[in-house]
Amino acid sequence: MAKKKADDETTPGADSQMLRAPAEVLYAAELEHLMKNDKYDRPPGWRMSARAVLTYICGGKSGSMEITPKYIGHQRLVEIAISTLITDRSLLLLGEPGTAKSWLSEHLAAAINGDSTKVVQGTAGTTEEQIRYSWNYAMLIAKGPSHDALIRSPIFRAMESGTLARFEEITRCAAEVQDALISILSEKRLSVPELATEVPANKGFSIIATANTRDRGVNDMSAALKRRFNMIILPSPATLETEILIVRKRVKELAVNLELKASLPTEDAVAQVVTIFRELRTGQTLDGKNKLKVPSGVLSTAEAISVLANGMALAGNFGSGEVTAHDLAAGLQGAVVKDEEKDKVVWQEYLSNVLKKRGAEWRPLFTSCSEHNS
Repeated sequence: MAKKKADDETTPGADSQMLRAPAEVLYAAELEHLMKNDKYDRPPGWRMSARAVLTYICGGKSGSMEITPKYIGHQRLVEIAISTLITDRSLLLLGEPGTAKSWLSEHLAAAINGDSTKVVQGTAGTTEEQIRYSWNYAMLIAKGPSHDALIRSPIFRAMESGTLARFEEITRCAAEVQDALISILSEKRLSVPELATEVPANKGFSIIATANTRDRGVNDMSAALKRRFNMIILPSPATLETEILIVRKRVKELAVNLELKASLPTEDAVAQVVTIFRELRTGQTLDGKNKLKVPSGVLSTAEAISVLANGMALAGNFGSGEVTAHDLAAGLQGAVVKDEEKDKVVWQEYLSNVLKKRGAEWRPLFTSCSEHNS
């Protein structure tokens, strides 16, 4: 049987020149089909009904087309998220790193507005101007304050157009920067005192924010700001089988988008990587018989996807084109050992006490990982 290469697959709507196309480009055909077959009422400013958005996110049928699931998890949480965006409340997605907060945020915006690119990325350097507006200083000096000199933030533009804005990693911003949102979310207006005017938000405007639970205590949101959001906690995948399904799907999509010239990892390889991550993340083996030390890093589903994609890149460029244990070992080492002093010991104990005692199918991975950790 001929090897199945990752580039045998195609992604509808993807631009081959984009390193990472937005969701509305990658899944343009599905979105178009859903809008065409949508028979339900659409909220103000939305391109499709709430039911159609749910089908796009969780998968299903739309006419003759099978819609691929974008989020594999609790459907009820997605229903709550969509319902929140129909009201005047904004949405805050909370969770551990790698629980698909940004992924869900992007796809919600793509389905509802066809534009997921109005994004504020929260960092320690994010300023209030990036949330509200700033000025073209050359025009400001030459002509004074004017609408032409105004540089609108993504949130400003979303208010004007009655669409969604995304605020990634909101708790990475300083508290005083976060609180610039309070008046916007309360009054649904943005004041521009230099022009003696206010910009009202049009129907359909809302904000989808994400926050990492590992960042609690860094820049906690104020109680006043929290009250403006409806909060949803996205859990890690509930079962091994669910996580394997998510990882296989995303690895295939990444392989196509990045044009990785290697066969997709085998089902056994995916299961082994996901098993290692789940056990080290939870601090015990899957059978619950052995307690394990937990490394300092976050062994999320996203990290598992990265390890397997990196294994494909190694196999395609420096190997036979088939992902081997040797290709995966380097990625596992880098994912687990974030702190050289502490994590190397944790990883070595796991290899010796768990992997070494498993069956013959685990032996190549154990040997390769032990060589990398020596």
